[in-house]
Amino acid sequence: RDASQKFMAILADFSPFLEPVGLDEAYLDATGFESIYGSIHQMAVAIKQRIEDELGLCASVGIAGCKVIAKVASELSKPDGLLEVAAGEESSFLAPLPIAKLPGIGKKTERILRGLGINTIGKLSITPLNTLKSHFGASGELLHRLARGIDDRKVEPPGAAKSISRETTFGEDTRDRSLLKATLRYLSERVGADLRRRSKQARCITLKLRYADFTTITRSHTLRQTSDTDQTIFDTGEKLLKKALAQEKQPVRLIGIGVSNLTEPGRQLDMLDLSAQR
Repeated sequence: RDASQKFMAILADFSPFLEPVGLDEAYLDATGFESIYGSIHQMAVAIKQRIEDELGLCASVGIAGCKVIAKVASELSKPDGLLEVAAGEESSFLAPLPIAKLPGIGKKTERILRGLGINTIGKLSITPLNTLKSHFGASGELLHRLARGIDDRKVEPPGAAKSISRETTFGEDTRDRSLLKATLRYLSERVGADLRRRSKQARCITLKLRYADFTTITRSHTLRQTSDTDQTIFDTGEKLLKKALAQEKQPVRLIGIGVSNLTEPGRQLDMLDLSAQR
């Protein structure tokens, strides 16, 4: 964790527009910094060198105009490479790659796509949208956009977040309530830790479920008092989960928990006591 903090600190020295993704990965918006380093490519080289000099670690870097392309480029350049995809070349870059290289495509989605004769991202990009929607619902539109290198998501520094959420996709769709509950607890603890690290409390808690047919639902509950505790997040999420599972018998592919309506915490004794116990 100490190495992760140093890693993020190095990146923050190059641009304040930093979005951490886990402990050892982040998106960095380098727009406007070309004049300082000569080019974005030279900036990336400097970042890699500092990581090696100060942490003794190698790093892979993907440079592109959007998140999905930068992510794929970084994956392809592991463990110690640098790959830049120029504007306008996104589709040709993705086209020959196997569909499993596209972020968000898990094993089950891959099996369905291969069953349709779709083996490459290029083939996915020219598949009729209606075909994808018929198999994946609304998610089919997202797959179609990403396969063409279209990704409008912005880099969001942690402090700019109006909500905090964590989610995970299971390797296989599941009805195992013990697994769902254990996963929900783990995600609740991560969300709680994020809240406390940012010195925030939340009033609204939202459960997210994606079923085997890719139908996605969210269920929310507003707390009477704001909270940043793992247990409150989990307890609320568990109640929402029980209600959702009672209404839908399909196996679950993805589960997530999130909090919103964030505020600064008050000086409450019960909150200090709970912090001391963690």
